Amino acid sequence: MSSPPPTVSGTENVLRLATRAEAPPETFLGRLLLTGRPADQPDPSEKTYRWPFVLWLTGVDYFSTLGYQPGIALLAAGMLSVPATAVLIAVTLFCAVPVYAQVAARSYAGQGSIALLEHLLTGWKSKIFVLILLGFAGTDFVITMTLSAADAARHAIANPYLHGYFGDTPIRLTLFLLLLLAIVFLAGFREAIGLAGVVAVPYLALNVIVLVRALWQIAREPDLLHHWRLSQHTDWTSILIASALVFPKLALGLSGFETGVSVMPLIDGGDEASDGPPEGRIRATRKLLLTAALIMSALLLLSSFVTSLLISETDYQLGGAAAGRALAFLAHRLLGNAFGAVYDLSTILILWFAGASAMTGLLNLIPRYLPRFGMAPRWVAFRKPLVLVLFAINVVVTLAFRAGVEAQGGAYATGVLVLMLSAAVAVALALWREIEWKRPQTILLALYFSIVTLIFAYTLGDNVIERPDGIIIATIFIFLLLTASAFSRYARSTEMRVTEVRFRDQASCDVWNRMVGRKVNLIPYSTPSASYREVIADKVQKHFKIDGPLAFLHVDLMDNRSEFVARLRVQAYCEGDHYIIEATGAVAVANSIAYLSELLDPISIVLGLTHRNLMRQSLAYLFWGEGETGLMLYSILVRRWEWTKKKVRPLIFLMSD
Repeated sequence: MSSPPPTVSGTENVLRLATRAEAPPETFLGRLLLTGRPADQPDPSEKTYRWPFVLWLTGVDYFSTLGYQPGIALLAAGMLSVPATAVLIAVTLFCAVPVYAQVAARSYAGQGSIALLEHLLTGWKSKIFVLILLGFAGTDFVITMTLSAADAARHAIANPYLHGYFGDTPIRLTLFLLLLLAIVFLAGFREAIGLAGVVAVPYLALNVIVLVRALWQIAREPDLLHHWRLSQHTDWTSILIASALVFPKLALGLSGFETGVSVMPLIDGGDEASDGPPEGRIRATRKLLLTAALIMSALLLLSSFVTSLLISETDYQLGGAAAGRALAFLAHRLLGNAFGAVYDLSTILILWFAGASAMTGLLNLIPRYLPRFGMAPRWVAFRKPLVLVLFAINVVVTLAFRAGVEAQGGAYATGVLVLMLSAAVAVALALWREIEWKRPQTILLALYFSIVTLIFAYTLGDNVIERPDGIIIATIFIFLLLTASAFSRYARSTEMRVTEVRFRDQASCDVWNRMVGRKVNLIPYSTPSASYREVIADKVQKHFKIDGPLAFLHVDLMDNRSEFVARLRVQAYCEGDHYIIEATGAVAVANSIAYLSELLDPISIVLGLTHRNLMRQSLAYLFWGEGETGLMLYSILVRRWEWTKKKVRPLIFLMSD
């Protein structure tokens, strides 16, 4: 195939070169998988909704934890589950909600706390930190899918009407639910606001019915409450301390806030100003976060209260009839198997939908970062191949944990708490940078969020010490992600890494047009001085017998060379019989020269070679965009010529520095 000609955008003086990533796939499998709009490209036609409708989209992730959270609370805290849940609710309302209200105001494009931290840091430390957070986010979302599917399978198996069909095969049923999830996304599933409401609203209504019936049962048997009070010894100081120590085990009840800010682009904020933050959308998101937290807090407190009184220790222990399904157990016992079956089906549906929400989160999160960092192949930006990769990971995780709900709780909680801690750190850092000493409220606000950061740090630390398997799983995710990212960055290092070229002025554009089309000989050089150019011109014309004018090209690198792609700014002018081209804003010298060379189409290119260590030069090129420019430029051009089938190529001359 021949390379499409570079495009020029009218009076803006912009040049763009067609790249291999933009070409249609050549194979049938490629055409099958790499279709549709890449996920890293925004969809301007995306519809927005009033925040009460978007609430249910967040709720399928947040509220679905009622399927297993009360059982996990009983298992972790026993009779202390009520005060421990009260501590959890206090942390939710006075720590998590304020933190994510700040995140919504500072990261309103739906990228959440990770993007906020990326903006606060720069260079490679920013990239590495984001990759680590992506590892924890991946742990969070993957375990959401596998744990939700495993708990849905547990509800199906425990149901007396469904048990005959599924038997005691939680692993097979979990894998089937995950396979169904992958098939739906491969077929083009798009999470719909209406469907989320249809799933979440009946589930909450059924839970309210179960809780009201359980409270009625407790009112009919006051001895239950009397014995519970006696078991607490009424020493509230000891109870509060013990609950504060136990509540990190209930951290799964904090999940859902990252989803709450990730759906911000779907929220209608009214008539927004064209410039500045979307204040209406930010206010609506804060209402959504607070409303979801209040609903969940009430349900968690009531569920922990009734389950601690009505479910015996034998039933809620591992292997017991209520393990991982405390409210479903009460639904069957108090309201009969018919109602219990309806409750189970609703629970299975919302748990499956929570997995779909997590899948959507990963399909939106990963393409926003990894391809842009050059740390993933371009196909990662497409939905179908990424779904297949995530399904394979889900299968491995399910088999490793044998579809156990409690076994995956530690890894889930670790992912949730790390994201919350990172959000608190980002907010605290931003507020400390914005302090105005004449306004004491800014100091108090920064201090408050610093204390919140310490609370989340304690919660995470306690969770890691108590359940180290969570940090082990997250570390494996991070290691695999960093390894894959390093290989991808290496493999993609010979791409052009330039998206467009803009001229500084019309005069530069006019000079460039006089050079295009095999009219000049291109000489990249590193020392931008007229005397140096005279020496190089004399050597080139003497040794290589080059005819025609020379075009000297100097590339100036940007400060942050951890970025993978860049937009070049070019100035071109005449100097005697020769031309001077100065390009700024590059992330890699060799790649920028290759891009400009293909746009310019010169007669020949004279490449300089150094005498320095090749291994050291390769590392310098990989990390900082410098190094042995001549050989790397040749490799980049050859790779492009093989793709474009370019027949008329410039002559290549090698010259020692």
